[in-house]
Amino acid sequence: MSWILLIVSGVLEAVWATALGKSEGFTKLWPSIIFGGALVLSMAGLAWAMREIPIGTAYAVWVGIGAALTVTWAMVSGDTSVSWLKIALLVALIGCIVGLKLVDTPSKAAALGDGSSRVSTSTR
Repeated sequence: MSWILLIVSGVLEAVWATALGKSEGFTKLWPSIIFGGALVLSMAGLAWAMREIPIGTAYAVWVGIGAALTVTWAMVSGDTSVSWLKIALLVALIGCIVGLKLVDTPSKAAALGDGSSRVSTSTR
């Protein structure tokens, strides 16, 4: 479930990044509203996913999904040029994101089933 939430949060990261650009410095109402809503949901989803996914992996996947989708949307919508090199780099980025998922090992706390990825530093 955490991975699904992380992927959705990454998609929302692309939504808020695109809406931020379309808001023209928060001078346009609807893109500004979409930015705010997507930002809050994206951050909340990232935070929730990091309860079970290590922070380094979660953040890299979240940023990677957001970046790949933002650049892809910019190319599809004509806001940026398309080149074979950009496409190859996006494919490589997506491959790296999938690779992070494949090599991820559950944290000790998640393996114990307590839903927490925090390690206690208490000496009790």
